[in-house]
Amino acid sequence: MEFKGVCVLLGVLLLVNYSFQQTTPKKKPVKKDTTKDAAIEDLQKQIDNIVQELNLMKEQQALQTVCLKGIKIHEKCFLADPVRKRYHTASEDCNSLGGVLGTPISSNENDQLTEYVRQSIGPDEKVWLGINDMMNEGTWMDQTGLSITYKNWDTSNSRSAQPDGGPSQNCAVLSGSARGKWFDENCRDEKPSVCQFNIV
Repeated sequence: MEFKGVCVLLGVLLLVNYSFQQTTPKKKPVKKDTTKDAAIEDLQKQIDNIVQELNLMKEQQALQTVCLKGIKIHEKCFLADPVRKRYHTASEDCNSLGGVLGTPISSNENDQLTEYVRQSIGPDEKVWLGINDMMNEGTWMDQTGLSITYKNWDTSNSRSAQPDGGPSQNCAVLSGSARGKWFDENCRDEKPSVCQFNIV
């Protein structure tokens, strides 16, 4: 008798399960709306492009402002900072503006930079250049770590031909009074500077 009860119960459960499967509507596989996905991706690309163009316009506007306040020489803009600072502070301040300390790479560029310094800061001032030999004494490099190819050291006095400061003078300056000649100086001295911005 118990066995019959279990069989009947099992049969009823199977019938209920079967009828439940018949009455529950089958879910149709969800189709992704590919046109909506493509439209969303297209909108995202457009937004990304607009953001990129906006950033480029901001950068160009900043460079134009720098060039208007300073001077454009070849593919660079230079902006004088008359505030006297140590070399590292001047360098960090230029970096925070998106530039580096000025580094002339030709005689023409050096001459134009000298004239700009004489007019904007003063005819007898010396300004920090983005050139130093801190890493290796006597190997003068720009702020990107590359050896400089153009040099304009003052060699007019054979007894003190520049650079002559040894390990105590590792930072270069451009001298307005010496018509753009370079001298090595102590990096802790406080001098004006010129920031350089490359025009993209």
